[in-house]
Amino acid sequence: MAGQEDPVQREIHQDWANREYIELITSSIKKIADFLNLFDMSCRSRLATLNEKLTALERRIEYIEARVTKGETLT
Repeated sequence: MAGQEDPVQREIHQDWANREYIELITSSIKKIADFLNLFDMSCRSRLATLNEKLTALERRIEYIEARVTKGETLT
């Protein structure tokens, strides 16, 4: 019987090693996904802020162009 238990125990140990490896890979994938989601939100927020600034600059340029076209002074 002792000869038969060795291969079974080896299989059990190998199975646990495989499960631990799979858990490590799964955990790493989750961390990467979390990082990418945070990065996405950060980029979207920064782009929205930049878009607001660009819109304000465009309005200002249009205002200045309109004043120049009418011949008004800028001061």
